[in-house]
Amino acid sequence: MSELTLTVMRLGFLAVLWLFVIVAVQVIRSDLFGTRVTQRGSRREASRPQQSGRQQARQQATPPPQRGQQGGGGRRGRNAPTKLVVSEGTLTGTTVALQGQTITLGRAHDSTIVLDDDYASSRHARIYPDRDGQWIVEDLGSTNGTYLDRSRLTTPTPIPLGAPIRIGKTVIELRK
Repeated sequence: MSELTLTVMRLGFLAVLWLFVIVAVQVIRSDLFGTRVTQRGSRREASRPQQSGRQQARQQATPPPQRGQQGGGGRRGRNAPTKLVVSEGTLTGTTVALQGQTITLGRAHDSTIVLDDDYASSRHARIYPDRDGQWIVEDLGSTNGTYLDRSRLTTPTPIPLGAPIRIGKTVIELRK
């Protein structure tokens, strides 16, 4: 072989070797530091000081109160629930105001309440109002199931006030 061919082969091998090293470093970096999560929202939220993960989860899960808005088509009674409260699990104390919107529960980052629980599925369950103002819980085909008052859900079921909804190690209740 000519000297030129050997030099080109050596440089090509060196380039492939450096490419391998760079890819390996990127994989190790992503394993150590995780993926970068970008916040959706206003510039004002981006300028806030950093908070702990639990404080951010509580703040994201609790929408600001809105005046003059009623959920359930305006048919809410006096005993109708107004909030969803996490009573057990890693997000204990998290509160979500019930304003007529569907609440999704699971490990997916776009869920209303993101559960950091090995027993929860990505899209585990949802809670939504029906036309009569009653709140319904529905299991979304999760592996470990959703439980309402110790019974496993197989169909969408109305939620009584204060009844515990268990998803893995997390317990959620509807309260006034």
